Amino acid sequence: MTGSTVAKRYALALFQLANEHQLLDQMEEELRAVKEVVTNNSDLKSVLRSPKLSIEKKKEILKDAFASVNTFVLNTLMILIERHREDHISDVADHFISLANDKKGIADAKVYTVRPLTEAEKEALSESFAAKVGKKSLRIDNIVDTNLLGGIKLRIGNRIFDGSLRGKLERLERQLLG
Repeated sequence: MTGSTVAKRYALALFQLANEHQLLDQMEEELRAVKEVVTNNSDLKSVLRSPKLSIEKKKEILKDAFASVNTFVLNTLMILIERHREDHISDVADHFISLANDKKGIADAKVYTVRPLTEAEKEALSESFAAKVGKKSLRIDNIVDTNLLGGIKLRIGNRIFDGSLRGKLERLERQLLG
């Protein structure tokens, strides 16, 4: 079984539990926090990957680190450690978030602009682009990129909408050279 398949199975099981117990939003937020800690904390990564530490010690470290999370989330982390699948923790979180977004009709979008967007601009972008990808709304992550020169570049999943000045100049250059 590939890592992606493993992560999908754990995420699906956790998602079904979250649905049954009406804990979808809470567990999504907790998994976002778990993913951020596991991804950005290199010391925790190396501890979890260490063959010198026993499984029980790794479980104890995770229990201390994530004491406030829901029991279902904590139990899933414990099972991943027991089965030597600690590398899949962030993948499980990603797949769970994707399932939760699908259920709620939300898509994650990265919006690249030359300046930070206001809330009204984010809302307007969400309304206009959500329909184009078949969703109710977008959860926008605004990234300031001064290389764009002007306009916006929007990425939703694997789709890119490039309305930036730099993108237009590059397309024009390709037309003139091609």
